[in-house]
Formats: sequence, structure tokens, C-alpha cells
Amino acid sequence: MQSRKLGLTLAGLSLASLSSLLFLAGCNNALNPLCGSARPAPLIASLSPSTVTFSEVQAGTELTINGSQFVSASEVLINSTPLSATVVSSQQLKIKLTSDVISGPGSVNVMVETPSGNTGDLGCTSGGKSSALVLTVN
Repeated sequence: MQSRKLGLTLAGLSLASLSSLLFLAGCNNALNPLCGSARPAPLIASLSPSTVTFSEVQAGTELTINGSQFVSASEVLINSTPLSATVVSSQQLKIKLTSDVISGPGSVNVMVETPSGNTGDLGCTSGGKSSALVLTVN
């Protein structure tokens, strides 16, 4: 009788209430059935090239970001300035570096950010920022 009562109680919950219950119970995306479309946080492993000259930047050189969990909504952040990226695969992004974003020689922080989408109200973690790698501009 106890399990039947629990089943009736859960059937009366809204999706948002069920998700909140799962979140409060310590469930993660894998256990929450409403998180199937959650976007993963991106991870970056390397930049190619990792060093460029400022004259290459002025000419509009291409930067390849290698890592994982990239999706079509992922953007590259150059010193916190978001740039649209070409998604080659879930492991590779490409952007064009210009003097509009990099104003001179020095160290440049490169990160990838994936927006959360619409799963935040369902108790799901979604999207986020990668750690930063440094691009050296000579």
C-alpha cells in the first residue's frame, strides 16, 4: 500500500516540482529524466597555434581550439570578449583573430563558453565556461 500511495503522490507533481525534488535529493543530470537536453560544460586542451605575431593578428589569422564537449552554441572568449566560432566537431572550434579583439602583443586568455539553454529551471546543470589557456602574441 505504501508504494501505491507514493506513486499517486508523484503522479500529481508538476514537472518543475519533480525536478526540484530530484535536485533537492542530490540527484545529478544523469539521474534527472528532465535533463536529457542539458548542454555539457566545455573543456579545452590546447590551442593551435599557441603563439602568434601581432602582424598575423592584424592580417586575421585562424586559431584552432581543441578540447571536448563543444556544441553549436559554444562561443570562444578572447580576454572575456565573446566570438562566434565555427564548430568543426565536438572536439574542435575555429575562430578568426583580428586586431578588433587583440589590440597588441601580450598574453591573451582564451576560454570556451556554452550557454545554459533552457534547462536551468529544471534543476539541471547545463553549459558553463572552460578553464583558460594562454595565447602568446609577440
